[in-house]
Formats: sequence, C-alpha cells, structure tokens
Amino acid sequence: MKRDDTSLYQPVVNPWFLTGFTDGEGCFLISICRNKEIQTGWQVQLYFTIALHNKDKKLLELIKTVLGVGKINKQREDSIVLRVSSIKDLAAIIDHFDKYPLITQKRADYELFNQAFDLIMRKEHLTISGLHKIVAIKASMNLGLSSELKVAFPNITPVQRPSVLEYKIKYPNWLVGFTSAEGCFMVMIRNSPSHRQGLKVQLVFQITQHIRDEQLVNSLVQYLGCGKVYNNKEKVDFKVFKFSDLNEKVIPLFQKYPIQGVKLLDYLDFVKVLELMKNKVNLTDEGLDQIRKIKAGMNRGRKILG
Repeated sequence: MKRDDTSLYQPVVNPWFLTGFTDGEGCFLISICRNKEIQTGWQVQLYFTIALHNKDKKLLELIKTVLGVGKINKQREDSIVLRVSSIKDLAAIIDHFDKYPLITQKRADYELFNQAFDLIMRKEHLTISGLHKIVAIKASMNLGLSSELKVAFPNITPVQRPSVLEYKIKYPNWLVGFTSAEGCFMVMIRNSPSHRQGLKVQLVFQITQHIRDEQLVNSLVQYLGCGKVYNNKEKVDFKVFKFSDLNEKVIPLFQKYPIQGVKLLDYLDFVKVLELMKNKVNLTDEGLDQIRKIKAGMNRGRKILG
C-alpha cells in the first residue's frame, strides 16, 4: 500500500504523544556565555529543542503547530531543529510538561530547567548570586559544565539532581510518541541449517536507552506483557522477538494508536513481512526474495524524496 506524505501524520496530536516523543528526542538546555554588555559579564539563555533528520521535517512542523511556539531552523546538513527560547514561549512549554510529565531521566533535566526559568522570571540571573545559582543548576544537567565554565566558576557546587520516581508507563499515546522517537522495527535474515533455504527470517521490535533509564525499559515488559531486557554496558535494550507477541500485542497497539513520521513507513513494511510470514511465504525462494527487497528499503535503506 502506497501512502501519500500527509498520511504519515495525524492532524490532532495527543498531548501524551508529545511528552513521549520529547522523552525520546527533546532537550532542555541552559546556555551561559560571556557578554561584556551585561553587568554580570555573562548572558543566560534557556532553550527547549527537538532535533530530527530532514526526512521528518513535516513531523517537526506538526509538533511546532501543536505546541504553538518555537522556530524551525537547519541544524546540520542533514538535520533540522525546533528551538524555543523566548520566556513567553518557554512558559507554554513548561505548562505542557507540568500537565503531562516526562517519565525518563529527562524529567530531572526538565525540573532543573524549570528552576532556572523561575530564577530568570525573578530577574535573579542579572545578579552575581543568581548567576551562580543557575551555574550550579546547569552543572547537574545534561553533560554538566563546559571547561570554560569550570574555570570561570571554580567554586560552584552542583545542585542535587532530582530523583525520577514515576517511571512507569500509563498511557498508550506516551508509548507511541516514545516509539516514534526511539523505537526500531527490524527484519533480520539469518543463517539457519534447520531451514530448507538455509536462512531464517526474524522480526524484532526494539527500543534502546541509556542504562540510567533501565527501570523505564523494564516497565515496557510489564506494560506490553512481552519482550525481554538486555543490558549492554552503558545501554539497555528492550526487544520483542516472539512472533505471537509481535502479532498479538505489539502490532494491535500501533494499529490503534498510530506511529507518526517516517518511522510509520518502517512499521508498515514490518507488518508486510509479518503478514507474509503468517502465510508461510517466507519459506519459499520467491517469498524470501520479496522480504529481502522490503528489508533493503527499511530504516537506513529508505530514501525519502522532497
């Protein structure tokens, strides 16, 4: 089935989808740069950003429309970024995430970001004491302080990073948003002496996160009622291999709550292969060739025009 470009996007985006997608792709940033025109000598700027590959430009435009704030600009040769920076617009971002909270470790960054926002609203960032408070907040966010800031503010003690306790998945739209950002639908063809062709088709639904979000990844097993979690040094993988679980639990979820963006095309190809396997087409040479062609055009092999 061929889909036109607009069919990859739902006209109305559930707010929990936006939160789930942000848990995957969003970023809360504090920029502190030297500026001689400011009394403290430093300019403080807050940013909320979502960066995506150019192929998902229309999804980013939809997110911007739903949020009602921000600007989209080119980031690198193959990527674009939605950036929200004005205090008025950031107030709308904070209003959303207060109503629809994040559940990954990104929530800790958001809460620290919110603390900095409150300081700026009170104009404290224009004082040395307030500036130091914001530097201490930034030290506990994301990658911490840059080398320049560590030298400029040597006596700063990072604030305590908030604990994220509410990591369980409650809403299907959150999971669909998170999957649209972080999920992967894979078709694998492996050697198998037990198969007549010497090859076996394996379908895998996977979500990979940093080890710090291991509890959240474990909750995927509980929420979906299937899959396993695999630790891989600093990363943790949630994978569903079992054909019946994919067919009876994973696919029905995304049929009811559609994935958005270019990843929907990978999901649809994934479903095509699953249907071929249900009909045992994969056990024929012709069917295996058909699956190879579908696989070749998925994920990194997919070419998006325009």
